Amino acid sequence: MSSAPPNLSRSRGVPPRSARGLRGFTLVEVMVALAVVAIALPALLVALSQHVDGTGYLRDKSLAQMVAANKLAELRILSRASQNLLQGEDSGVAPMAGREFNWWMDSQPTEAANFFRVEIAVAADEEQREQPLFTLVAFLSADLRADPGEAGAGG
Repeated sequence: MSSAPPNLSRSRGVPPRSARGLRGFTLVEVMVALAVVAIALPALLVALSQHVDGTGYLRDKSLAQMVAANKLAELRILSRASQNLLQGEDSGVAPMAGREFNWWMDSQPTEAANFFRVEIAVAADEEQREQPLFTLVAFLSADLRADPGEAGAGG
C-alpha cells in the first residue's frame, strides 16, 4: 500500500487538476475586475462631486435665508422706531458666518389700504441679482401707531 494521501497524485504529490483551479484568479478574471472598477470609479467620483456641490449650495441658501430674516426684523424695528414704513428700494451687503451676502429690498403698496408687500432677495454676489439664493416676501402694515388697546387702557 502506498503512504500518499488518496487526493494527491502518486508521481509528484501535486493535487489533482480539479483542486488546482481553486488556488487563484486567472488573468482574464483580474482584467475583467479592473475594467469594472475603471468604469465604476469615475461614476462614483462624479456622484460625490455633485453631493459636495449640493451641500455647499444648501449651506449658502440657509445663510441667505438668515440674512433675509435679519433684514426683515431690522425693517420692522426701524419702522416701529421711526413710526414710518420704509418704502421703495434699498440694497446693501450683510455679513453672515464670515461671508458677505448682497441683499435687495423692494417695498410696494398693495391693493389693501396701509399694507405693503416687502420682497427681500439675497445672493452671494452682486451679479446674481436675477437668480438670488433666497427670496423672502412679507406683508407689513403701514399703520404703525400704538395699539388701540394700549391707548384705551392708559386713558
